[in-house]
Amino acid sequence: MGSSSVNGAESSSSCSSNSKWSYDVFLSFRGEDTRDKFISHLDLALRREGVNFFIDDKLDRGKQISKSLLKSIEGSRISIIIFSQNYASSTWCLDEVVKIIECMRSKKQTVLPVFYNVSPSEVVKQTGIFGEAFAKYETNPLMTNKIQPWKEALTTAATLSGWDLGNYWKNNEAHLIQDLVKKVSILKQTQLLNVAKHPVAIDSQLKAIEELASHGVSDNGVNMVGIHGMGGIGKTTLAKALYNKITYQFEACCFLSNVRETSEQFNGLVQLQEKLLNEIFKDNNLKVDNVDKGMNIIKDRLCSRKVLMVLDDVDKDDQLDALVGGRDWFGRGSKIIVTTRDRHLLETYSFDKIHPIQLLDCDKSLELFCWHAFKQSHPSRNYSELPELVRYCNGLPLALVILGSLLCKRDQIIWKSKLDELKNFPEPGIEAVFQISFKRLPENPPVKEIFLDICCFFVGEDVSYSKNVLKACDPYLESRIIILMDLSLVTVEDGKIQMHDLIRQMGQMIVRRKSFKPEKRSRLWVAKEAVKMLIEKSVSNLM
Repeated sequence: MGSSSVNGAESSSSCSSNSKWSYDVFLSFRGEDTRDKFISHLDLALRREGVNFFIDDKLDRGKQISKSLLKSIEGSRISIIIFSQNYASSTWCLDEVVKIIECMRSKKQTVLPVFYNVSPSEVVKQTGIFGEAFAKYETNPLMTNKIQPWKEALTTAATLSGWDLGNYWKNNEAHLIQDLVKKVSILKQTQLLNVAKHPVAIDSQLKAIEELASHGVSDNGVNMVGIHGMGGIGKTTLAKALYNKITYQFEACCFLSNVRETSEQFNGLVQLQEKLLNEIFKDNNLKVDNVDKGMNIIKDRLCSRKVLMVLDDVDKDDQLDALVGGRDWFGRGSKIIVTTRDRHLLETYSFDKIHPIQLLDCDKSLELFCWHAFKQSHPSRNYSELPELVRYCNGLPLALVILGSLLCKRDQIIWKSKLDELKNFPEPGIEAVFQISFKRLPENPPVKEIFLDICCFFVGEDVSYSKNVLKACDPYLESRIIILMDLSLVTVEDGKIQMHDLIRQMGQMIVRRKSFKPEKRSRLWVAKEAVKMLIEKSVSNLM
């Protein structure tokens, strides 16, 4: 902001619309350029809309940005930067931009740049009047360490999606302010989602999916991205993080969670359609009589709007048919993101990009487990069972979170007892997640039986050998294997059949539960049990 200000500071109201933030908006501007015209009109428009904003027009100025102002930036959900001709001549303004970009990266805040009588390229490249300001700074030895951070912050901020007054007919400030306040209102109404208490490795995965989501747009400008993987691997967490990061780019947003579970309820698809429409239009009075009518309403009302929709945990075609339909249902620039365990579902619906989520590596697995077990990124005590427990989870975030939380503040004897128990009995919370995939497998054809056969006998075995054996029981084996691979229950690596250890344990437990007596089970894979049964059979035959 500019150096000419009066004493004090004010905000439009005393409480924020979102408990995480002290303010909805922080305004950064050069007072002498904009205060009496643009800022005064923007101030009035924001107040009329009920936006809780911080405007620093009365703080005492010193040579350095005040701690109270830094705190206000940190506590604002959105920062609006009005780049004007003399903006760069204020070191205070430049310090604000550095802090704003820092908060954008660390706190996932939204930054909205406005170019007021300057071109975006001048700010990005620091040319023209911005270049003149930096030329003066470069002659001052005291500024040496600050110039590069200032330049980088300006470049980052000016390349974000924003508003250029030069693009408005006759430089119509009223229309620009109207568009800007509309965007703020949308962001204000869009509640960010809680991602994860300890988001280990989320940033790297988020970067990968964000790059995918920014490409592959269809002819009508609608982008469809699928995220798939086994249960508990973090699909929902990643989808929430992506939603939070890009939600500001859209006119309206909707995150539909638990699509599979809700669709199984009475009138479940209608419930989902109503929720979608209510979230998009912020109107709880929108009602849908039946699925077909809901499809028509969604198409008619969203076909001209740029929307972001996330459908979490989809498992059937009819869910996509009812909620997404065709790409012509949505306006240009819309983005549809779907999470599912079933890769084939995404392929049949011709998604532009499909992103498989990977298991955590050893270091990230240990870190996530420690955050939940010790409330820090590394062990606070030397438990000999720790490495084995982390290996047992085999990179699956859900297992690391559940077991870490379960053993938090427990004595070592409990750790040892739990490890011994896990060798024979899977943790119920983890097993329940895998059971969802198993129950989806068809019994006729006998995909469940093939799955159990693999769990008991063929993990780690050569693919060709395994298929030859299994084909003796099922001549249509190939199609069964494809179903298991699409659901991330089975993989093929280096010519061998592989399966996550916890999925394998779940499958073997299903077989065990059918009978406590090994001789009455459908499958025996433990050598001692098989030998014992053969001996007993032989003895009984002799008698």
